[in-house]
Amino acid sequence: MRIISGKYGRRRFEVPRNIKARPTTDFARENLFNVLSNRLDFEGMEALDLFSGTGAVSFELASRGCSKVVSVEIYSFQYTFIKKVIHELKADEIIAIKGDVFKYIAASREQFDFIFADPPYALPEMEKLPRLILTSTLLRPGGTFVLEHSKENDFSTDPHFEQMRNYGSVHFSIFRQGEEKPLSNEGPKPKTTSL
Repeated sequence: MRIISGKYGRRRFEVPRNIKARPTTDFARENLFNVLSNRLDFEGMEALDLFSGTGAVSFELASRGCSKVVSVEIYSFQYTFIKKVIHELKADEIIAIKGDVFKYIAASREQFDFIFADPPYALPEMEKLPRLILTSTLLRPGGTFVLEHSKENDFSTDPHFEQMRNYGSVHFSIFRQGEEKPLSNEGPKPKTTSL
């Protein structure tokens, strides 16, 4: 696993072979962040990484200046790996949570400027995930949500959908939360721009 850019850039970590995850390839992750970096200012943003697996996206977000990154992963092996890398990087801005993503979404009262989700491609709730995120209070008005999925999924009819990028077998659908969505609590305006 390679961190592409930012303060932790070019650091590499050996991912254990028996990890229960399908990590986003370095190629796909680099291209996605090239697209996002041209449109978003990650500096000072608060981000949420769901189904975080190896934590590669969490580390990339922290490396690029996010002030807080919450990384949610249910499997002990992956969670332990994420905690190990956090310790090695001294990346105090990353908060690793071992738990079920859907329980976290239902219980969390936090809000984020950017949310990334990389669920198993065969997840039964895959089609419902954008609606679940975008109708919750998790994503601040104007915030961006990115969902990684296979070619079998098409989210282009969702009113919040903005674009889809594919890199080989990896597909990213990008959504933007409307500015009209009410905040559950007062907070600073998100540091995002329209995609």
